[in-house]
Formats: sequence, structure tokens, C-alpha cells
Amino acid sequence: MEKVLSMIGLALKAGRVEIGEEPVGAAARAKKARVILVASDAAPASARRAASFAQSGACILLTVPASKESLGRALGRTSVAMAAVTDIGLAGSIVQKLASLDPNAYGPAAEQLALKARRAQQRREEQRRHEKNARRGKKK
Repeated sequence: MEKVLSMIGLALKAGRVEIGEEPVGAAARAKKARVILVASDAAPASARRAASFAQSGACILLTVPASKESLGRALGRTSVAMAAVTDIGLAGSIVQKLASLDPNAYGPAAEQLALKARRAQQRREEQRRHEKNARRGKKK
């Protein structure tokens, strides 16, 4: 579990984590959140709100096997009930590490996020090719 928490801390240093209810909700509504992480001991109302954010933002919701305090320590706070990772690569690494701890619980989410990451990479490559062709003046 320490590796997962350190990956979440790394994502925070990269500026790719939203912490707390309001920032997570805003990131989900803006379709920026890739995965929403909820502490195992979060209040039921917070877990319901996180599920609502995940549904509206079309992202993955996972309950991590960490308390609010340990999740907060990883993010430089005293207590964190929910956080959203906005980078697809970092989100994929975090979910992959969770899947290595418990394949039954997190395996399908890891596969789904890997598929989303591949699609995002294809879109970026298509955009680069389009921009290169536009600079050269090529037509379709």
C-alpha cells in the first residue's frame, strides 16, 4: 500500500491531483478527472457524492484500502476523504499498483484505464500528424 500512496504523492507533486469534495467535483464535471479515489473510512455521504461525481464525469471510482489519515499524509494534509487524479498516465500507474495488490477488486478498473490511455495516446498521435500536415500544407 505504501507504493500506491507514494504514487499518489508523486501525482500531487506533478500537480495532477485534486483534493477535497469541491475540487474533485469540478474536475469531474469538466471531464478532467481520470480516477476518483475514496478513503476506506470515508463517510457514506462523501462516498455517495464521489460516486455521483464519477458518474457525471465518466471516470472510474475506486475505494482505496487506506484510511483518511494515511491518504491525507500522502497528500500533505491531515485527512483526505477523496481525491481525483487528472493525468491518465499517473492514474494508470496508481490503479495498476492497486491491481497488483488485489487483482479481483482492481483488475477490471486497471484494464479499463489502460484502454482509455491507449485511446488518448492514439488521439494525441492523430492530432500531431494533423498539425504536421497542416504546417506542410497537405490536403486530405
